[in-house]
Amino acid sequence: MAMNVASSSGGGGRRGRRKPVVAEINVTPMVDVMLVLLIIFMVSAPMLTVGVPLDLPQTQAKSLENNDQKPIQMSVDIKGKVFINDSEIAINELIPKLKAITDARGGLEERIYLRADKKADYGTVAKVMGLLSGAGFKKLALVTEADQG
Repeated sequence: MAMNVASSSGGGGRRGRRKPVVAEINVTPMVDVMLVLLIIFMVSAPMLTVGVPLDLPQTQAKSLENNDQKPIQMSVDIKGKVFINDSEIAINELIPKLKAITDARGGLEERIYLRADKKADYGTVAKVMGLLSGAGFKKLALVTEADQG
């Protein structure tokens, strides 16, 4: 009662049963890699903020227009330390160092952003602002956060 059915290729074996070649791209591994990269960038992006960690005061003032050139950022932290960009500097060395930087960039018309912690000593912030205005810097802007309420 057993019956043998011969394949149509006539040669027998595995030759006639081969699957056709799939010409589609398997995108599943690429999607997996992209999702992992997305998660890595989402987690690491907040850690890339550069600068002195400060708790800025909140205001309802409008933001200034952005220029192509990055402005000089000065910071005064809660302990009264003064920073130019990310490097700490003594108050008595502030004006000579700042003049050297601005002479290379654009002179006394260079825009300077002053960031001060909201719990920083008001006298230190006022002293820094007085030194800057006394040295002839005219474009000084105080940096704050947008009011959340």
